[in-house]
Amino acid sequence: MLAKRKMKSKKLVEEIGITGANLSILKNGKAKGIRFDTLEKICKALDCKPGDIIDYVD
Repeated sequence: MLAKRKMKSKKLVEEIGITGANLSILKNGKAKGIRFDTLEKICKALDCKPGDIIDYVD
């Protein structure tokens, strides 16, 4: 979604107020969970829905 919205990771980090390291963990699929408020901020910044950026892997 970042590429689709032509947004750099640095700008997203500034907009949503998390660290670059935490964004990297989220982007690489290494996160064990995500707070709903963080997810909401990401979706607002990228103008998307949670299903656009999260995928379920069994």
